[in-house]
Amino acid sequence: MTSLRIGILLPTREQAINGTYAAAPLLDFARRAEALGFDSLWAGDSLTARPRLDPLVVLSAAAAATQRITVGTAALTPALRHPLIGANMIASLSHVAADRLILGLGSGFPMAETEEEFASVGASFQGRVGRLDEITALWRTAWRSGEDGEPTEFDGRFWQADHLDRLPAPALPGGPPLWLAGSDTAKVLARAATRYDGWLPFLPDVDAYARARRRIHELAEEAGRSVTPALYATITVNSNEAAAKAELEHYISHYYGRSLQQMSSIQAYAFGSAEKCAEWLGGYVRAGARHLVVRIGSLDPEPQLKEIAEVLLPAVRALGPSTTVGSTQS
Repeated sequence: MTSLRIGILLPTREQAINGTYAAAPLLDFARRAEALGFDSLWAGDSLTARPRLDPLVVLSAAAAATQRITVGTAALTPALRHPLIGANMIASLSHVAADRLILGLGSGFPMAETEEEFASVGASFQGRVGRLDEITALWRTAWRSGEDGEPTEFDGRFWQADHLDRLPAPALPGGPPLWLAGSDTAKVLARAATRYDGWLPFLPDVDAYARARRRIHELAEEAGRSVTPALYATITVNSNEAAAKAELEHYISHYYGRSLQQMSSIQAYAFGSAEKCAEWLGGYVRAGARHLVVRIGSLDPEPQLKEIAEVLLPAVRALGPSTTVGSTQS
């Protein structure tokens, strides 16, 4: 049995949309989330496509400002940084967060703005999936390179490096868990099951999630591995359902420059009362999700935080023990 954990996304992108970049409100949000009982705290990543403060810097500050809450990226795009710089930054962050760090990783959201973002840093958008897998392999090599018998060089298709043992080692041997932020295609599921420590999709169809989660479990078992099934979901909480939908529409249009209807075909969204949103998330828990990453669909998310903590968290957690990760329940 794997316990259920529920996390919340830091509003770094929301700050950028509002034009109010500041560290203090983010750290206040982090401390409040911990005090309210959330299990984890997450930050997204983008340079020019969907700008915000750097997640590794923000999470380092958040980890230092809190005591127990896990911190993570949802999701980091490794291709936007040179792999050795990324390995060093993550190892550095791990010395602040220690065993409280998880990295959700993406190859790049399939939008024109993301392709332009890759070009702006000289990264190839083509072949980005293979590049992500290679960067994570390089990172793991670097993070183990100081151990006896481990290689200190990396010779990949896209990247080559030597003297990896000169880089700082992470706080935990081998580095933090790496989760794949991806969909439910056969290739993604195989990669998640055999290369990564977790799977972080935002599938809008709970039945599709259940099927994919079962397949990952099968493949991981065959490989003698364990993979955390997670979910990235957006909710807007308001007892007035029409007002909740309007706020979510406003949020999505400013976040992505697209409509809620367009984005709902690829991402998981719910709106309405905390009880209704809890029941919706409960469907994913029953389908096997074991770590929920919740984004509040509002450009002013903090007012919803307390109600989500007091109503939604206990309601969803009550469902946690009812489903075994290896089961075939949906």
